[in-house]
Amino acid sequence: MGNSLATDNSATNPASPMRVMLLTHSYWPEYSPPQRRWMTLTREFRRAGCEVDVVAPVAHYPNGRRNLPRKEAGVAFSSQRGPYGETIRRVPYMRHLGTSSLARFVDQFFSAVMSVPVGLRGRRPDAILATAPSLPTLATGFALSRIRRVPLIVEMRDAWPDLARDARIVQGSVKSVVERVVEFVQRRADLVVTVTEGFATTLRERGVKNVVTISNGLDLKSIPFLPPPPLHREVFHALYLGNHGKSQRLDVLIRASALLGDGFHLTLVGQGSSRPQLVKLARELNAPVTFLPPLQGPAVIEKYREADTCIVSLRDDWKSFETTVPSKTYEVLAIGRHVTAIVKGEAQRIILDAGGGDVVAANPEAVAHLWRELAANRSRLAASTSGREWVRENADYPNLAVRYMEAISVLIHRDALAPEGRVS
Repeated sequence: MGNSLATDNSATNPASPMRVMLLTHSYWPEYSPPQRRWMTLTREFRRAGCEVDVVAPVAHYPNGRRNLPRKEAGVAFSSQRGPYGETIRRVPYMRHLGTSSLARFVDQFFSAVMSVPVGLRGRRPDAILATAPSLPTLATGFALSRIRRVPLIVEMRDAWPDLARDARIVQGSVKSVVERVVEFVQRRADLVVTVTEGFATTLRERGVKNVVTISNGLDLKSIPFLPPPPLHREVFHALYLGNHGKSQRLDVLIRASALLGDGFHLTLVGQGSSRPQLVKLARELNAPVTFLPPLQGPAVIEKYREADTCIVSLRDDWKSFETTVPSKTYEVLAIGRHVTAIVKGEAQRIILDAGGGDVVAANPEAVAHLWRELAANRSRLAASTSGREWVRENADYPNLAVRYMEAISVLIHRDALAPEGRVS
């Protein structure tokens, strides 16, 4: 997966010291998708000798308020050292209810505006990297790159603006403004990084010139390979870990569980805007479902150990999801659990190429039918090592970090050789 970059060694040596400023709406000590990705990448960048300045809000995810001691969460307009020696420059945030999409956007917009003066502090970086889906962060990255006259790297972890169009997050003329702003920044970025090949192709077709793919992944050394679930068991256990939002259509899983009844159990671990409605639906249908808050570390591994199958799910009526891969896909493949995959496009191809499980349609009857088959023939739940080997070759973060550093180094080297410097 990804793009190979053929250049001279002086330009791509990942050990060459460089200074990167990372703009993100969530970072350590929070536990979130951007935090999981960038904590591991930052570790590898630091090991290679790179300096990393992180500009991020005071830790307040997921509840919209600080729930950690100030020493850990940080203080607005001050700096702290991260776990790997990176500098974290904290910006203020706006308190809100964690389940409100509008409130989260206002919070992200406020922090993005406050990130401009904070991003002007310290030594001039060699490049600025803004990671979405926090859309205001992209605008901040563009502004800072022009002010500091350094290359801009835009990382699109979701298929924006396509996802906004599918989700109808905004309506009417406002919708076109959001889309145009995102496309404006994408076209003017010096490098756009996507996490899937499909979305990279989409951007190239739209005229975005410098696009590479650095997928999501995991640190394989930290993930055990579990023995298969028992061949004989009275109850079939299905597990979902992740966001409980509109994108996942978890109501399909609850309705499937209600169809199956006794002998089957579904566990949903996580949080999200749709969680209250999902709890209500499970209660109304008397479905065999347990809801748990987000888990970390050994508690997650224990849930995987208890599971017969693990679910990755994206709704099938949003076209943007054909080029989206749920990040949990790599973890389930690596840990050795059968995957119930309710996905299309690139995610479906990965599951099938890795031999990780079964792809099923996004409707309760189809999911219930698959789980009945698996419960009747539990030998199908014994995953081979093919999924883990696929992750080793395509989604192991230490390898992904090297490719990332190479892409940034090429960009910096090219910019340094520009005859008239940067054009603002």
